[in-house]
Amino acid sequence: QVQLVESGGGLVQAGGSLRLSCAASGGTFSSYTMGWFRQAPGKEREFVATISWSGGSTLYAASVKGRFTISRDNAKNTVHLQMSSLAPAATAVYYCAAADGFYWGSTYRNYHYWGQGTQVTVSS
Repeated sequence: QVQLVESGGGLVQAGGSLRLSCAASGGTFSSYTMGWFRQAPGKEREFVATISWSGGSTLYAASVKGRFTISRDNAKNTVHLQMSSLAPAATAVYYCAAADGFYWGSTYRNYHYWGQGTQVTVSS
């Protein structure tokens, strides 16, 4: 079973950038589809981006496409989310999640392993 720990959240001004990281341990990292989700206060958890086990395929929510980039390093058991041109609407807790490698998609219920989340706050 894989354990996930996010880092890199914080406070940033609108238009700024942040890079989130997620470190995995306890499993075969390269066998997992990895995703990022976020949840703002009072809202449901929503999909942000996902990357295939090999890193060869990525998928983004329409709201972040072109501004966010997901990447992974299977040698270091890490996945990253580079976020740029941030807007206050991006304020949320960001979660790293892992799904079995055969799964490809944005449905959070299919991601069975989750980190504790990292807060991202974008000020206007």
